[in-house]
Amino acid sequence: MSVLPSDRGSELPPQSFAPNRSCRQARKPQRKPMQISVILCTYNRCQTLANVLDGLASQALPESVEWEVLVVDNNSSDRTPDVVAEFCQRHPGRFRYLFEAQQGLSHARNEGIRQARGDILVFVDDDAIVTPMWLQHLTEPLRTGIYAGAGGRILPDWCAPRPRWLAVEARYALAPFAVFDLGSEAGALSEPPFGANMAFRKDTFTRYGYFRTDLGRCGRGLMSNEDTEFGRRLLKAGEALRYQPSAVVYHPVSKDRLRKSYVLKWWFGKGRSDIRAYGPRTDSRFLIRGVPLYLLRNLARWVLCWLFTLDSGRRFRNKLSVWATFGAILECHRSQAAAHESPNRS
Repeated sequence: MSVLPSDRGSELPPQSFAPNRSCRQARKPQRKPMQISVILCTYNRCQTLANVLDGLASQALPESVEWEVLVVDNNSSDRTPDVVAEFCQRHPGRFRYLFEAQQGLSHARNEGIRQARGDILVFVDDDAIVTPMWLQHLTEPLRTGIYAGAGGRILPDWCAPRPRWLAVEARYALAPFAVFDLGSEAGALSEPPFGANMAFRKDTFTRYGYFRTDLGRCGRGLMSNEDTEFGRRLLKAGEALRYQPSAVVYHPVSKDRLRKSYVLKWWFGKGRSDIRAYGPRTDSRFLIRGVPLYLLRNLARWVLCWLFTLDSGRRFRNKLSVWATFGAILECHRSQAAAHESPNRS
């Protein structure tokens, strides 16, 4: 189910909205329609934000291509407005500042979509490291009219030594660090790309709805799936997506994320997000307090595997499955409780 948010982002009062004023004053008259809008949502990351904006300003695109960068400030309390104002002054007409007071990554991205002028919308994280040809390579398939979206390669930038307990051989072992690597061969995507490196034609949001606001990061929470749920929506509708391995983004893996507690919390949030986005299995007939019986069986199985596996690496992987399954169980129970409360409130 797609959710088309009705809430709009609000601008800051004029006296505190210097970034947008400087952008508007310096913007050159557009001689041709905008083709590409890069949407970068940020929350209290002014230090890494400057590095990302430097990389975006250095993108190698033909002069004939009109493009812009929209920085959506999702209620930051640090120096984010000042950082963006500096780039607006240094690169007139290239950068724009937006303020979205409603907390949540999906709210910020949806406001960026509404305000974007380009026909192609590109999404990147506020701590990503973009390569000079990234934007050119990522958007190239969308200019043909064949593809509705594209995803690039996201590789880890290890800021600290990788711990031994973190296995990399499993398919989605590095998903908590936003790593998306399907190899070096370009081709059609059969799975959705990740939000740190993806692009869609703007008209896809008109036809299929925006990012779901009940999914995605919000403050310190680790809910996810707002990006992949939208991609699955397009694939289910028969739209073609393209994998562009030459569109490379490096995603920093900081020391504070290389902790077991963070990885466990991420998989717990992923379990909740999966149920919220897609629901339990359709063959789930037997429920206990809203929880399908198969989830309870899975939990028991993973707990036993976790407790009785001797190999430390495999043991931790089993523990991750326990946390993800428990997250799914909790979300099922909460969904049933919310459904029971709704009629009473009305």
